[in-house]
Amino acid sequence: MAEALVDVLWFIDGSEDEQMDQDDAVKVMEGVAHVVSTLPSDQRQELTELVGEMAAAESNPARREFLEEFPEGFGLINDASSTGRRTNPSLLSQNNSQRGIRISGTGV
Repeated sequence: MAEALVDVLWFIDGSEDEQMDQDDAVKVMEGVAHVVSTLPSDQRQELTELVGEMAAAESNPARREFLEEFPEGFGLINDASSTGRRTNPSLLSQNNSQRGIRISGTGV
């Protein structure tokens, strides 16, 4: 199930404007960030480990980078420099970054 979730998010991450509305992309990514950030710590740890294993086995450099950034970007781990409010870095590709899409784990 986790691999399917990551595959969907990877698709959204790489989608062009013509493939997916940017507002819809933001809603999906923020929704996932919110849900996974509220998982119990043991489930967050398990998902973090699984995504780490996926990253280690990934041969595509761009997808590997996405997987490596996934735990922090989607709220599975806390950023040590955080000041109480968790904000997640954008995991979106350059195309989506140019559209100004950012991910926030503080809610939808």
